[in-house]
Amino acid sequence: QVRLVESGGGSVQAGGSLRLSCAVSGLLASAEYRHGWFRQAPGSNEREAVAAINTDGTSCSADSMKGRFTISKDNAKGTLYLQMDSLKPEDGGVYYCATDRGPWLGNCPPSSLFFGIWGQGIQVTVSS
Repeated sequence: QVRLVESGGGSVQAGGSLRLSCAVSGLLASAEYRHGWFRQAPGSNEREAVAAINTDGTSCSADSMKGRFTISKDNAKGTLYLQMDSLKPEDGGVYYCATDRGPWLGNCPPSSLFFGIWGQGIQVTVSS
């Protein structure tokens, strides 16, 4: 059974940094899975794509996060990361990590429709 557990969230002032971690367990071959981070803003039902990493190791982030957020993974540790720098109040919300088997094709980062396995989410609050 695949399980994703996020950690590293919390409260930070604008301009600060946080690093989210997502412990991934139960994957037989982690390198064959695509991974992503998503944000659900307060009052919204939508999970917005933040960043993703494909099976070939290529990665991307959403336009509003480019240059500030970086996704990475450590297959040996079974952990996905999201380094968030120069945080803004509008970056706040619940962050989810997600995974699914195989590469995605098309837009980068892909929408939440491309992921079927999700963590429980973790709160990030950025104060001005």
